[in-house]
Amino acid sequence: MERIGAADVGKLGFFSGILVRVIYCATKRKVGKVVMPVRVAAHSPRILWGYGQMEQSQMGARQVEAALKELAQIRVATLIGCPFSIDIGSAVGRQHGISGEKLLALPDYQTSPVFTATERLVLEYADGMSRTPVEVSDSLFCKLQEEFTEAQLVELTSAIAWENYRARFDHALGMESEGFSEPGYCALPARSAEAASRQAAG
Repeated sequence: MERIGAADVGKLGFFSGILVRVIYCATKRKVGKVVMPVRVAAHSPRILWGYGQMEQSQMGARQVEAALKELAQIRVATLIGCPFSIDIGSAVGRQHGISGEKLLALPDYQTSPVFTATERLVLEYADGMSRTPVEVSDSLFCKLQEEFTEAQLVELTSAIAWENYRARFDHALGMESEGFSEPGYCALPARSAEAASRQAAG
């Protein structure tokens, strides 16, 4: 359950209210409604405005295939265990062509035949970037440099880092899923998926 309720836009100042309403409109155009993380972030209009600007920048960055970035971001959301990010990420990922089979196979991406070598490489990068502290080996980065240009690496790294921000922000504030993946496949939190796999094997 959300730990902070939605901001009352009517109580915001004139300039702050304009900023928040602009982001609300953009969010509604993008996902069909103003989601709870955005409503909560509106308590700090300048933070919400920065959030919106970053979202626009991420959407406008197109040097890396969208499905590849979405796959990495869904992996991040499952590692952090954020219900909202997993839910909306799975839905957006399916819109970009990520199959339900891949969503369900994410916990076993290193051995699953449904992933390409490039996808496995990017998912490994997402894993390393999502650890605390970050663990990205020189050998892994060298492999990434063989696949991507410097500009693409900046875009990919930014997408993974941005999802770490979103998922951690939302999870810390108790954001729940909002039904974006219904009906359809949804990725599982990494810990839950690993536990289910161990139970099935045992």
